Amino acid sequence: MANSKVVLAYSGGLDTSVAIPWLRESKGLDVVAVTVDVGQPVDLERVRKKAIASGAVAAYVADARREFAEEFIAPALRANALYEGIYPLGTALARPLIGRHLVEVARREDAAYVAHGCTGKGNDQVRFDLSTTGLAPELGVIAPAREWKMTREDEIVYAREHGVPVEATSASPYSTDENLWGRSVECGILEDPAIEPPEEVYAWTRSPSAAPDQPAYVTVSFERGTPVALDGERRPLHEMIAHLNRLAGDHGVGRIDHLESRVVGIKSREVYECPAALVLIGAHQALEALVLPRDLLEFKRTVEQRYAQLVYDGLWFAPLRGALDAFVDSTQARVTGEVAMKLFKGRAHPVGRRSENALYQPALATYSTGDRFRSEMAEGFIYVWGLPVRTWSAIGAAPTASVATNPPRA
Repeated sequence: MANSKVVLAYSGGLDTSVAIPWLRESKGLDVVAVTVDVGQPVDLERVRKKAIASGAVAAYVADARREFAEEFIAPALRANALYEGIYPLGTALARPLIGRHLVEVARREDAAYVAHGCTGKGNDQVRFDLSTTGLAPELGVIAPAREWKMTREDEIVYAREHGVPVEATSASPYSTDENLWGRSVECGILEDPAIEPPEEVYAWTRSPSAAPDQPAYVTVSFERGTPVALDGERRPLHEMIAHLNRLAGDHGVGRIDHLESRVVGIKSREVYECPAALVLIGAHQALEALVLPRDLLEFKRTVEQRYAQLVYDGLWFAPLRGALDAFVDSTQARVTGEVAMKLFKGRAHPVGRRSENALYQPALATYSTGDRFRSEMAEGFIYVWGLPVRTWSAIGAAPTASVATNPPRA
């Protein structure tokens, strides 16, 4: 490995900062740091300078918020992607985007390896490794935290011995990750699934009990399944998401307490804050219910579950995900319209829908004047629809032939 380069996914935290001198010392590699802004609260220039101060030979930073929203969040939203029906996949969606940037820089720098700061117990190692495999199978992947045997205290000592800036020596009891589509929290007291998460774990959402006593309303406009405007004002998707995170979070919307099945086979208790995700997915589902027929909705739900699992399992760049995207996109041709969402005391639910493609027709649904439904046809429909049940029941009511208890021997 001597004189080779490795491109490191660099967050600016202790683990990835220590990884820079460790990769140089243990592997003989020059480190190129890459920091990708997917909506986490980070000072990109400060992080870049810290990477250089920690020993990186180069440091790249990228504002990828628009890219994240349009190329990763939007397809998942059209698929109503919720892992195990609960988690909107915030972290899982960001990792393949970061992986794509790592591969791009690795090719630009003629590097032989990429590296990340994930441990051997989590999901993210799978996502980074498989993103590299899916895009650049010729690149090797190094995960220092899977190799070194250092505790956090050991890392702090190692950092000081190698001139790595260390800003804090006391660790938070929680491990967090943030991006546009959500915030995740784990560890500490949350490792006991019998204990209610304390208020201190939340940063994006107000407690529903302390939320305003008056609801807020927001109207989301969609074109072909993708949000394009809030309350009639067109904005880039990443800006709409950021706005909804603030608005819905202030009304206590977005808290999730999930006992999750990890890719590596263990259960993990995760707390999420996903205000915008829950508002937009709820609005999208409501619009689909208005414009799509029942059989398509039911089949799409099956696809949605598989789609969410693929993303969670780190298979964004697998051919099946692309094929499922093609199906989902084909269902969205008529998913254009508006949905009014009510935000109140921790809940976000649709209270109004409108679309030129609505399958809901007042003249067919009404029980008042103007009813055009041909009720006289219902009896014939019910007869044909129930014919299999009628036939089954009629045959079952007939006497059955006796069965010999001592059949003849051959």
